[in-house]
Amino acid sequence: MTVVELTAGPVAYADSGGPGPTVVLLHGLMTDGGLWDRVVADLAAEHRCIVPTLPLGAHRFGMHADADLSLGGIAELAAEFLERLDLTDVVLVGNDTGGALVQLMLGTTSATSRVRRIALVSCDAFDNYPPGLTGRTLVALGRLTPSMFGAFMQQMRVRMVRRLPIAFGWLTKRGDAVTARCMAPVLHQREIRRDIVRTLRAARVDADRLRTASAAMSAFTGPALVVWAAEDRVMPPAHGRRLADLMPGGRFVEVHDSYTLIPLDQPDVLTQQIAGFVAATAVG
Repeated sequence: MTVVELTAGPVAYADSGGPGPTVVLLHGLMTDGGLWDRVVADLAAEHRCIVPTLPLGAHRFGMHADADLSLGGIAELAAEFLERLDLTDVVLVGNDTGGALVQLMLGTTSATSRVRRIALVSCDAFDNYPPGLTGRTLVALGRLTPSMFGAFMQQMRVRMVRRLPIAFGWLTKRGDAVTARCMAPVLHQREIRRDIVRTLRAARVDADRLRTASAAMSAFTGPALVVWAAEDRVMPPAHGRRLADLMPGGRFVEVHDSYTLIPLDQPDVLTQQIAGFVAATAVG
């Protein structure tokens, strides 16, 4: 892992290196860059894979006290990340809240100049933020003080609790080991609890921002892949089809036997889809 100091604070990231097409992969709330480990393990042979761990509740370093940790602010942070690493011709991929960040980033000049292709993987869109029962529960908990939020989250040490629909039960079928590991920062670090509560308390403003950003996806004219879990109970598959239809270069793919976190439930299928998309849209 490498750490880059950005305006809001330090952000850790993994970079596979290599000369291939640059693929930047974004995770969602209460997960970290490790969400993409199995996808990167296969993609990295022919692609440069860069995976930041953004301040979404499973990050390792607290952000500055004055940092904007709304989703809009984190989208600006992710755009700054692309700029700081001087990444160009980027394939920007987002799953879960990471897909919402992709949509929000496309409204920033710095990101649009660096991103040529996107892939949205079962993600928040339109009026679905906070998403489903899982998201609404998390945002409700964000009304607690950071210390009370941390006390409540101690229950997430128990697998049976993590597998409830209000937790990760409707987000992943097979990824419990990864989601359990992602809980460590919020359980043990006061500054992480402080950060995620700030993000959750911005949900109302972020919901309005996301509705606007999703509707504006028709302005993105580059190649776009939309991959959705057919059994998704948190992110409506109809939203995936709608996003693909909005974008002139959009293509919709459905993945079976998976919930929202497709990188955990069907990493091989997702890797094939991303690799095929990058190859098919390469500039000669």
